[in-house]
Amino acid sequence: MSVNVNTVYTRVLAIMNKEQRGYITPTEFNIFANQAQMDIFEQYFYDLNQFMRLPGNDTGHADMISLLQEKISIFNKSKSGSSDLSISSNKITIDSSDLYRTTAVFLSDKQCDRVSKKEAKEMLNSPLHVPTADRPIYYEEQGGYFIYNSSSLLSTDANVAIDYIKKPDEPNWSFSTVSGAAIHNSSTSTNFELHESEEVELVLKILELAGFATKQVDVAQFATQKDNQGIQQEKM
Repeated sequence: MSVNVNTVYTRVLAIMNKEQRGYITPTEFNIFANQAQMDIFEQYFYDLNQFMRLPGNDTGHADMISLLQEKISIFNKSKSGSSDLSISSNKITIDSSDLYRTTAVFLSDKQCDRVSKKEAKEMLNSPLHVPTADRPIYYEEQGGYFIYNSSSLLSTDANVAIDYIKKPDEPNWSFSTVSGAAIHNSSTSTNFELHESEEVELVLKILELAGFATKQVDVAQFATQKDNQGIQQEKM
């Protein structure tokens, strides 16, 4: 379940109004909301990498890895077939407008080994290391995937599938203006795509961004204090 954009917007304004710390417009909120979501999203991968590098089999670390993988899994996507892919001279292209990072490439249900362009050229010119149907290879370049299961060209109807992690859709608190006031329009709004557990973190980050952007430093300090309180409570 995703995080409702109106819930976050309402909480951000409520905190700012309660503390008499200023005001942000819906347009400013949407800018901050998108930045906050991307900051949290990109932090998943940094944190996951850090936990994966820790030695031992600590249960707490394993739980954190599982939680991060669960949060990232929301953004897993796969594309295959002629409607999603275009094949030309071993180059496969997809609509990459929502692509964040590739996780796997498959050719005829065989997972391809990822190599550099230099390594691919060396393998294609080596009788001992030329890719095969059981061990195909690929490299990425110029917005496309170059796939080989031999030194020959792929057929245009080759069975290719690409798994990737998509970028989060940009949140948008949409509204109509009634008597000078912004009234939320749920039918044209876009919710956050993050895990529902990130609601508080989104509020805090938006407050922080609004505080620095509007020179309302106290708002940012308020958000930081709440963040630190949450961390201390978790430790206790």
